[in-house]
Amino acid sequence: MHAIPRPEYPRPQFQREKWLNLNGPWQFAIDEGDSGREQRWQEKESLPGTIRVPFCPESDLSGVAHKDFIRACWYRRTVSLGADWLRGRVLLHFGACDYETTVWFNGVEIGTHEGGYSSFTMDVTRAAREGENTIVVLARSDVRAGRQPSGKQSQVFASHGCFYTRTTGIWQTVWMEAVPEKYVERLQWLPDPDNGGFHMTAELAPDARGWLRVRVSFQGKEMGGGAWKAGGRSLSAFVGVKETHLWSLEDPALYDIEVELETEAGVDRVVSYAGLRKIEWDREGVLLNGKRVYLRLVLDQGFYPDGVITAPEDGELKGDILRAKAMGFNGARLHQKMFEARFLYWADRLGYLVWDEHGNWGMSVSDGRNMPRFLAEWTELVRRDISSPALMGWCPFNETEERATDPACILAAYRLTRALDPTRPVIDTSGWVHCAETDILDYHDYAQDGAELRANLEAYAAAKDGETFSPGLMPWMKNWRQKMPVRAGQPVFLSEFGGTGWIMGGIPKDRWGYGGLPETEEEFFRRFEGLVDAALETRGICGFCYTQLTDVEQEINGLYTFDRRAKFPPERIAAILTRPAWNEK
Repeated sequence: MHAIPRPEYPRPQFQREKWLNLNGPWQFAIDEGDSGREQRWQEKESLPGTIRVPFCPESDLSGVAHKDFIRACWYRRTVSLGADWLRGRVLLHFGACDYETTVWFNGVEIGTHEGGYSSFTMDVTRAAREGENTIVVLARSDVRAGRQPSGKQSQVFASHGCFYTRTTGIWQTVWMEAVPEKYVERLQWLPDPDNGGFHMTAELAPDARGWLRVRVSFQGKEMGGGAWKAGGRSLSAFVGVKETHLWSLEDPALYDIEVELETEAGVDRVVSYAGLRKIEWDREGVLLNGKRVYLRLVLDQGFYPDGVITAPEDGELKGDILRAKAMGFNGARLHQKMFEARFLYWADRLGYLVWDEHGNWGMSVSDGRNMPRFLAEWTELVRRDISSPALMGWCPFNETEERATDPACILAAYRLTRALDPTRPVIDTSGWVHCAETDILDYHDYAQDGAELRANLEAYAAAKDGETFSPGLMPWMKNWRQKMPVRAGQPVFLSEFGGTGWIMGGIPKDRWGYGGLPETEEEFFRRFEGLVDAALETRGICGFCYTQLTDVEQEINGLYTFDRRAKFPPERIAAILTRPAWNEK
């Protein structure tokens, strides 16, 4: 373990040379009555405890391991800044902090951010000084109120079923950067291989007047670029490249990009990268660079035994992708959690498709008052990840029930996502109930018999435009409804299936998986093979997402254990998963 946990730069597509990692020990206190602000804890000279950032206080790696509900908690640390840090702007970044975060810098209240999964920045210039500076952070969260997205966080004391240990406060890297007075706030790259380049959007600090210069290279060879006059908050341009190297699953080619904003205030240098690829979709499925790709995805929830939703090391993010690829999966549905940017970085590098999904569970979708905060955070998430070549699609909601959902809320999120990114498909809400507009029809089916699953898939694929398909559900879901409208020209995606439980060394009664648990490994493989073949062979099904990559706490339907040991020979799983699908023959 590094002296500074998670020491790597946390934002690979938008890097600067001058930065300061603030992970490590912070002073810490749990505010049981959520009254610390009234008691002016922000003015305290010290807090009684210690925590290891970026791990949440519920995790073992934090050193706190407090498993009960935390309504509020406080962080405090000092950081020393030299005079060179004060020549321009001083930025304080948070990878993520759950849920409502208020920051003080040297006693000055800088601002408040809402959202437990999105990254955000606080400009602390007005309070920064040479020498020692004090940072105080208050994180407030109430997962039981129904007002905030909380994903798979348990709303009762204990972890149970498919709900797990909670996350409160800081759970991704905290860092600082020194930038010129006028600097680049954000970069966006949308690939356009048909025209040989990228559509760039550069968002700039107010009144940033000067020149924006871009240099593109590929494996050290100069590929193109350009210079544009900057005179406002945003600059859009097409950046052409001399040679076309397409990003694909087999060859995840990436262009290196250097961006400089030169103004009277100085030069802001940013290092980035991008991949040149094209995603399309039609009735038969998804195409990558004009080539049909059958989606062999795995459900990845991104939980870890000692870090909860924070990977203990950067290598574990890469490792989960390699483990999935070893079993024959070509991508993942990132489930009920927005993963950290470095996971997408490794997906970009390794050629691995990902589907982004918000952790919407815990928030009532029937209460329109919740939507402004939901849409604000979802917008931040889309804008953060939009330039990743591995990212193939968006899904703001998962398993919303018809009886407890305002369709206008789902429709608003869908249309916002399509407006933010017209280049990728958007699933309005995964499984059960689709609303008036969606790009891909998907549904969840945990049938444990291959013949039953095949019959459901064939019925759905054969349904006529305008019909409503209602597949069977698991026994404990008798009172729930799946309402799946069928529309011509849209692909059908089996976005959750399988979930067959298995634990090495026996099946304790207190563990949980879908359906009856197989008694032998051979019984598991007969079931697994029947389910996978049903999906691969049903005409009109564009892909599947198997539940799931790893066990999570008491949930034992992973292909790997919670501590990442393979339950089955990876090559045997891969031999089944990689059989040709109906549209690959």
